[in-house]
Amino acid sequence: MKIKPPRLNQGEEIGVIAPAGPVTQEDIEPGISLLESLGFEVVLSSHLYERDRYLAGSDGKRLHDLHSMFQNKKVRAIFCARGGYGSMRLLEAVDYELVRKNPKIIVGYSDVTALLLAVYNKTGLVTFHGPAVKDLDAKNREDIDFLLSLLSSEIGKSVSLAQGEVIRPGKAEGVVVGGNLSLICNLIATPFMPSLKGAIVFIEEKDEPLYRLDRMMTYLKLSGVLDGCVGVVGGEFLGCGENSSLLRLMDEKLSYLNVPIFCGLPSGHGPRNMPIPIGVRGMLDTENKVFSIVESCVSS
Repeated sequence: MKIKPPRLNQGEEIGVIAPAGPVTQEDIEPGISLLESLGFEVVLSSHLYERDRYLAGSDGKRLHDLHSMFQNKKVRAIFCARGGYGSMRLLEAVDYELVRKNPKIIVGYSDVTALLLAVYNKTGLVTFHGPAVKDLDAKNREDIDFLLSLLSSEIGKSVSLAQGEVIRPGKAEGVVVGGNLSLICNLIATPFMPSLKGAIVFIEEKDEPLYRLDRMMTYLKLSGVLDGCVGVVGGEFLGCGENSSLLRLMDEKLSYLNVPIFCGLPSGHGPRNMPIPIGVRGMLDTENKVFSIVESCVSS
């Protein structure tokens, strides 16, 4: 059953956690200052600045911080500090019943894709693929403004696809599910991967050479995980080679689905990271080049 988190109102508390890679105070201070300037109180998790090799502290400490934010009745939203690596290490130990009983907004991207998809699959809670605190910039307000409108409004949103490329034309409506391509592949055949049947699938990636994208998209096909999806939307593929080669690869590897396919949504690791809610209905219209969220993402 789908669960929509309560809406976020100005003046309420936003918790910050680091479920994956380590961060420093210097890394996220600008993002924290921006959130505070927008009228929110920011609560830092207990082990936010810890480091254990390539992780933001031990698995136990990162898990503790995640659970503590869901337990804290005053915290209305949880923003992840950054991606990196480590979210998958937590999935088996997450208290999904705690999450289900205390639904709240959770935002992140990149490695955090694993956590967002697992929470959605295990609890039905709508999650948000969107900017990390480390990436928030007062000079580029477009994405945070779009995110806050999703988190506080009871109406959907639309975005122009005028800057992207239509790979296969058409119009589709379905539940939006996706995130980082590598993490989606890593979750296949685990109990944490949601079904993509009837879904508009969103994918993005960073710094992967074309042959690795080929391998991942081939794996998606061989696994059958995309069978029954109703559309595919590609986001940013920063540092993944020439755009023309990427478009050709997506055509080769995904056209067998016979669904609308578009690439160029300004979301992911590029200069823009437009928020994408996971678990609500969206519409892809390649003729009019519009991608829409057609229902509210939060409850009143």
